[in-house]
Amino acid sequence: MGFSLPLVYPILDSSVIPTADRAVFLDRLGRSLADVDMRLMEYRNKNGTDAEVLADARILRRTMPAATLVMDDRVDVALAAEFGGAHVDAGDLPVADARRLLGTDRVVGTSAGAEAQLMEALASGADYIAFGPVYPTTTKQTSVPPIGLEGVRRFRELAGPAPVLVAAAGITLQTAPAVLEAGASAVAVSAAIFRHIDPAAEFHRWIAALGYA
Repeated sequence: MGFSLPLVYPILDSSVIPTADRAVFLDRLGRSLADVDMRLMEYRNKNGTDAEVLADARILRRTMPAATLVMDDRVDVALAAEFGGAHVDAGDLPVADARRLLGTDRVVGTSAGAEAQLMEALASGADYIAFGPVYPTTTKQTSVPPIGLEGVRRFRELAGPAPVLVAAAGITLQTAPAVLEAGASAVAVSAAIFRHIDPAAEFHRWIAALGYA
């Protein structure tokens, strides 16, 4: 499929969702994000039960009907909740199998933390490749050292001009322009948006500063 990303790729991590009134929180969050025209979002839940992850996904789908929603890891949940795609990494389904299940009209993304992984990802047929960490992050546990702006430039040089590369981890609104200038197609943002007191307003601030494309 032909695929392009907005400059800001938001990732909602389940760690920001309170245990009490979980459904109410997600309903309000989803509606507020739809109100500010969030067009794409990934949902990541590494620790929830199957039932919990699916319930969360269905609330997001219902409250954000116009958005392309991407499910982290779980192709089965992406299908059951009628998401727009899935993001698969090492240990998940291979990209080819995810594509076979999801079809050509849905998004399939993957990740690369090193140059060898980037080469594999480029050959996999994924719609986009997330890479990093660019800067230190507390949202996603990783032992990979940050690559910085020089690493962003190196990944772009190796990939060539066409592939969609999403720079991830530790990126702020202040550092995002430099990351994009270094060669990223988009910046993945989790904590900087979703740990804000008003995620929808913060997302709107990012879009106002960086634009959609």
